[in-house]
Amino acid sequence: MNRKKLQKLAESLCRTAKHFNKIEVECLIKLFHTLVVEPSDRHAVIGLDRNTFRNILHVTFGMTDDMIMDRDCFEVYDLNGDGYISREEMFHMLKNSLLKQPSEEDPDEGIKDLVEITLKKMDYDHDGKLSYTDFEKAVRDENLLLEAFGPCLPDIKSSMAFEMEAFQETGDM
Repeated sequence: MNRKKLQKLAESLCRTAKHFNKIEVECLIKLFHTLVVEPSDRHAVIGLDRNTFRNILHVTFGMTDDMIMDRDCFEVYDLNGDGYISREEMFHMLKNSLLKQPSEEDPDEGIKDLVEITLKKMDYDHDGKLSYTDFEKAVRDENLLLEAFGPCLPDIKSSMAFEMEAFQETGDM
């Protein structure tokens, strides 16, 4: 991709990508083009194939959980794929993500309490389950809720290492 085309694309993307400046967008475009294989058919869509994407998640971000690598954040928690995160799904995810420590209390009761607290915070339509709309609004209002039911994103150390490498000013393509 020539420099003029790169700058034009970066300017266009910067209008909608408010969290990145133009140099960062240019770096991401360059990185993308180093990862994709140009299709033999000139009408084919350029993109990352599933295996390449999974390899990036594994090698760059240390992610190994297939369920997390195959889904976006909402779908990681929507275990049955019905478009909602139910009480049962919340309970299952919280039970798996919390460390079990010996106590006099029944750990399941504590997890049930966490599910109810979470529903009060995130269930905007009060239907007893989280739709994608509920989840998105809650996460936009409080981004820490993104991983309310357990990890679904790379750890901060891997993310920072990626940013340091990706946002270095590199030579022209």
